[in-house]
Amino acid sequence: MNLKGFLKRGYRAWYYFRMGYSVYLTFLFGYVSTLVTVYYLAVKSVPYLSDVFPRFVPFAVLATVIGGPLSVVIGWIHMKRSRLYSSEADVTQEAYPYNYKLTPGINPEVVFPTALAQLKLLRMMAERNGLLTESERDAIDELEKKYQILIRGGYVGMPKRTLNF
Repeated sequence: MNLKGFLKRGYRAWYYFRMGYSVYLTFLFGYVSTLVTVYYLAVKSVPYLSDVFPRFVPFAVLATVIGGPLSVVIGWIHMKRSRLYSSEADVTQEAYPYNYKLTPGINPEVVFPTALAQLKLLRMMAERNGLLTESERDAIDELEKKYQILIRGGYVGMPKRTLNF
């Protein structure tokens, strides 16, 4: 295996590690840690709560039964009803490099060459029938150049990588 392939596998492994650790392991440990901390520092310290929850397991079950659906509702509000998620999506879209180049696979191999061929064919038909103005020809030339840049793996435009608040 060459160095480039080794690095690519390393980067992928690093990404999978971060996903597994941050999304799953940390979530599980954080959830359990929060339950234990709240129970033994808060519930056990308050006599009334200690009478209601004399043992940890019923507290954990009730917290999960209430906290699970509550978390779903809060997540739904975050995604559907607040401007927070749309702001996060805006930032992600601005920085996402594949908004400015083609994703590998069928796009540069099939989809965009087909679209370029169709554009060229439509241009020839329109020119034969005298339907294009000079500005329309220029616009089509510009589109053809952009298609060719994308098909070769280049960028059209540049991702925004500045700190815009």
